Amino acid sequence: MFDEADDIHPLFYGAPKSTEFKKLRKRIVQNAREAVEQYGMVERREDGGMPKWLVCLSGGKDSYTLLAVLHELKWRGLLPVELLACNLDQGQPGFPATVLPKFLEDMQVPHRIEYQDTYSIVVDKVPQGRTFCALCSRLRRGNLYRIAREEGCSAVVLGHHRDDILETFFMNLFHGGRLATMPPKLVNEEGDLFVYRPLAHVAEVDCEKFARAMNYPIIPCDLCGSQDGLQRQQVKQILDQWEKNSPGRRQVMFRSLMNIRPSHMLDPKLFDFAGLMRDAAEPNGDDPDIPDLR
Repeated sequence: MFDEADDIHPLFYGAPKSTEFKKLRKRIVQNAREAVEQYGMVERREDGGMPKWLVCLSGGKDSYTLLAVLHELKWRGLLPVELLACNLDQGQPGFPATVLPKFLEDMQVPHRIEYQDTYSIVVDKVPQGRTFCALCSRLRRGNLYRIAREEGCSAVVLGHHRDDILETFFMNLFHGGRLATMPPKLVNEEGDLFVYRPLAHVAEVDCEKFARAMNYPIIPCDLCGSQDGLQRQQVKQILDQWEKNSPGRRQVMFRSLMNIRPSHMLDPKLFDFAGLMRDAAEPNGDDPDIPDLR
């Protein structure tokens, strides 16, 4: 499937020929395809037309992986959608504004480059000592929704991967007092756009290996990355240590997010504890086994 040089998308030109890379590429493509199918990301239009996705490209390893995998699935006839790549240049000082346009042109990827100076707004509005992420994200998302509407897209597609989802879960757990994370599929507050995360099942380390192996021109986020003490960084360090002590722990935790038992949680809005009867036809079962935490 991955060996023919004449039937691949330009995004895969020059791909390493090693068995290790072929396995990596196959794993990422299969994980993305699984997420697309499992969460019903391909919209069936009443007019029979093909839905259009706005694929958000920051220039980081995750968004390059997202772009390549979606075009691979489309190239193979497994993703019946129209793809439009979009980079939002937020006016960060030193941002290499020519890198992504040249890359997308060279790769023959339909795209739109948008300039909006949200950097100045973030720096002006966020008090000294506070992190930029929340406001930066809101401004970026608002502009992406606008662009999607202007381009006739039905979905905004983001490059968040498995580890982003896990980190967000633990941030909500530790700091937000709720069990929630980034869903692979949601509808925006206005109700007119889907938000998809096709890399939901893909490990961050796989994105890193893939983008580096393909030698994509990775652009770091200096706005947020230059700030110390971010909550997400702290959570990431905790997860890294758990993974180091028990390899595979991240994947086990991720699977737990797909295997939720409302009757064994504590939210009365999700399960009718007050109405539970001893002789009920549908009891909520025995207490689950308690794992050995030593």
